[in-house]
Amino acid sequence: MDLKRRILLWTIGLAGGVGLIFGSVPFIRSLLPSEKTKVAGAPVSFDLSKLMPGEQHTLQWRGKPIWVLKRTSAMSRSLDEVRHELRDPDSEVSSQQPEYARNESRSIKPEYFVCIGLCTHLGCVPTFRPDTQSQDLGKDWHGGYFCPCHGSKFDLAGRVFKGVPAPTNLVVPPHRYRDPQTIVIGEDSV
Repeated sequence: MDLKRRILLWTIGLAGGVGLIFGSVPFIRSLLPSEKTKVAGAPVSFDLSKLMPGEQHTLQWRGKPIWVLKRTSAMSRSLDEVRHELRDPDSEVSSQQPEYARNESRSIKPEYFVCIGLCTHLGCVPTFRPDTQSQDLGKDWHGGYFCPCHGSKFDLAGRVFKGVPAPTNLVVPPHRYRDPQTIVIGEDSV
């Protein structure tokens, strides 16, 4: 083979290889998650100084409602009062919370409760019912969460009551405190 022909074949081969590389880059990029997808799964922060005792705030994380509740001292006391009525008071049935929230208040700091606001029965959104001795929920109601879809009830630590359709406690997402007034949902406590 003469020199001209070899140079031509090398040039064509090189151009084809470069074209293949440039052509595959958009294809490979299309397989990576978009910026919108990355942001949807990113941790979210919340300033706890916005909450008054007894108030709850709803955030969005990974497309799910996240509740942050600042419990009053009366709310915290009620956690022990309803213990005998709960299906799983010590959250032993499943891993519905990180290890650092495996306690009576199901939280890192007892005055704050964080959970995913979806019923563990069929995924409906329960209502926050902090009122006590409610006419529709009974005289022994100490406040908590009520799922209007099928009647499941949870206490102010998201623990499920006996005799309702929900099989497990509300899920506590991974979270940590960046500083005393800022909570980060989506990152584990160290």
